[in-house]
Amino acid sequence: MDDVAPAKPGSCCHGTVAALIPGAAKDPVCGMTVDPATAQHHAEHDGHAYHFCSAGCRTKFIADPAHYLALAPAPAQVVEGAIYTCPMHPQIRQVGPGDCPICGMALEPVEITADAPPNVELIDMTRRFWIGLAFALPLFLIAMAEHVLGLRLPISATVSGWLQAALATPVVVWAGATFFVRGWRSIVTRRLNMFTLVAIGTGTAYAYSLTAILAPGLFPPAMRDMHGAIGLYFEAAAVITVLVLLGQVLELRARDRTGAAIRALLDLAPKTALRVVDGQPDAEVALAEVVTGDALRVRPGDKVPVDGTILSGASAIDEAMVTGESIPATKGVGDKVIGGTLNQTGSFVMHADAVGRDTMLARIVALVGDAQRSRAPIQNLADVVAAWFVPAVLLAAVLAFGAWWAFGPAPAMVNGLVAAVAVLIIACPCALGLATPMSIMVAVGRGAGMGVLIRNAEALQKLETIDTLVVDKTGTLTEGKPKVEEIVGFGGVSEADALRWAAALEQGSAHPLAAAIVAAARERNLKWGDAADFVSTIGKGLGGTVQGHHIVTGTATFMAASGVDIAPGETAAAAQRAKGRTAVFVGVDRQLAAIFGIADPVKPSSAAAVAELKALGLRVVMLTGDNRATAEAIAARVGIDEIEAEVSPETKNAVILKLKAEGRKVAMAGDGVNDAPALAAADVGIAMGAGADVAIEAAGVTLVKGDLSAIVRARKLSAAAMRNIRQNLFLAFVYNAAGVPIAAGVLYPWFGITLSPMIAAGAMALSSVSVIVNALRLRTVRL
Repeated sequence: MDDVAPAKPGSCCHGTVAALIPGAAKDPVCGMTVDPATAQHHAEHDGHAYHFCSAGCRTKFIADPAHYLALAPAPAQVVEGAIYTCPMHPQIRQVGPGDCPICGMALEPVEITADAPPNVELIDMTRRFWIGLAFALPLFLIAMAEHVLGLRLPISATVSGWLQAALATPVVVWAGATFFVRGWRSIVTRRLNMFTLVAIGTGTAYAYSLTAILAPGLFPPAMRDMHGAIGLYFEAAAVITVLVLLGQVLELRARDRTGAAIRALLDLAPKTALRVVDGQPDAEVALAEVVTGDALRVRPGDKVPVDGTILSGASAIDEAMVTGESIPATKGVGDKVIGGTLNQTGSFVMHADAVGRDTMLARIVALVGDAQRSRAPIQNLADVVAAWFVPAVLLAAVLAFGAWWAFGPAPAMVNGLVAAVAVLIIACPCALGLATPMSIMVAVGRGAGMGVLIRNAEALQKLETIDTLVVDKTGTLTEGKPKVEEIVGFGGVSEADALRWAAALEQGSAHPLAAAIVAAARERNLKWGDAADFVSTIGKGLGGTVQGHHIVTGTATFMAASGVDIAPGETAAAAQRAKGRTAVFVGVDRQLAAIFGIADPVKPSSAAAVAELKALGLRVVMLTGDNRATAEAIAARVGIDEIEAEVSPETKNAVILKLKAEGRKVAMAGDGVNDAPALAAADVGIAMGAGADVAIEAAGVTLVKGDLSAIVRARKLSAAAMRNIRQNLFLAFVYNAAGVPIAAGVLYPWFGITLSPMIAAGAMALSSVSVIVNALRLRTVRL
């Protein structure tokens, strides 16, 4: 069951109180909260209304709105009832924005929309960073002038202390306020995280220094230097806060960048469509007004508005952003088109088949969003470490303080305090928390841009371990658009009658071979009625009564079971199979009437894809319900050596289970309804995007174009992503393993080396940056 955090109006990370006033807004100039209903000063910019506390603020805004909007969060467009989740802990879900109770990060909306508001947390953290930096720089110069530059400022120690306090206070108390809020919440909820360590570290340094200038008499000799002075660490608290803010800004920007794939997909959808109505001029309507069944005109250069079928006209359509295929696809009457793809040369009228959330583009966006928030099994390792890590760091800080106090040089307590703060800061586990999710988000986004849709992080991880790929023949290795190539008649029954009676039966089936028979009857302009007493045996054949005749169609086994002697047709059937065709028998009144030779063209890319999969070390097995002779002919064309032929849907599932029992890591690629059980049984199910919805739902990976070569890209992407995750975890583990002891002072007895809390903060930020930069490399890795 999900961990559900209660919605807390006004508890956003940036501490806004706007939610305390219903409908309240923030003055973008001064940041004050104003009530739009009572405010006297207003302005509109870029379609948004802004409200001000005074005429002066309004005048400044109108003079340079871009400047103030860069500093202030834009009006948040929170959809009522919208579910928000944590990007690092997807089990956390709540209605409305807030912070994650586990890691403290700002929650993000589950459903991504094209008109999403700006990233409020990024804007707020950026503003806090720059303002904090403006105070921290002069503070650092004042505090470190003598130590670093050898300069003595012409002010007394007392004045210097108060000046440092004045500069540090806005940095720690205001710019770093969110760290204290999240740190305190982590303690209250007993879910310690990086903000726990940051809050304790900076809070200790600031509180110690403030007490030193307010009540110096409280400090014993052990806390003073040889001259009796008390050390101040305002600059450490301020610089640490600024560096942590910098890390947050970089992390938020990187997370923003990982959503680029989704935003690019959302941007594909046009804003309007041309509706065609008989007898009237084409009407331009908003995309939201298009309904299923509408006729829409698509002109050269237009984007296809929704998913549909071409009614008239033809064109070449660029589907690269959705399918990953760079060569435009030629489309004509009856062909399917995908919403968001780009029409290039021709003009056509299409029937709207799916609109809104039912379009492939909308489903891709939802799938990618869910996958980016999912958890890979390898992340469990990081979670186990993180669960023990923060308490261990707190213990290490206490031990470091005690060791320095007991055995360190004077001032012993101060040195112990500095070491403890350095341990707390350098050990912040942000890099550990980012290691897996960052790589997952980038990899899933990269896959979406190549036509490889990954349902969840577990499928991405498992795909790397696959050593056996089982592929269905029809629609996977072949086009999935079979055609009746030849009809061989028997017993005096005409080709037309055999085809008409067979079509009457086959029109009740969704099988590709049935569609081929019906299409052949239509091409000959044959007429047929409905079949009575219709019986279907999945994967074998059909039976029924048509115009007073008992008709059966299907495999040789089905004919035998139906009492039809197929001996006269064995030679003809073998000849069809030798040509790579499927032999479909037709029986009329228990006599063999015809054999249909049906060919399903092999996809041009299948042979090259199989060769590349073998080069990657995969064992490729073809699975088909077709006759072995036909299967062997197709397998020979694409280079597959292992065949499982004449299998029923139930047997397909059994083949997968048999391979898994042998210790194989199995992926299954298929597109039909009858493939769904096998897809679900495989370690990784791979669905062809043009296939049945149930197959896509059962699969962990969907190939939008339904091309076997995309499996090669998916496998390489999985390997690259897992390699990247291991690199990130190594960086995070090694960094913390080395950083904590050094910060505690283990090198001091031998080398006299200690670590300043400021350097510890810089190292901590650098560790997060290294993980982020490494994860972003997945956007450009060659696949």
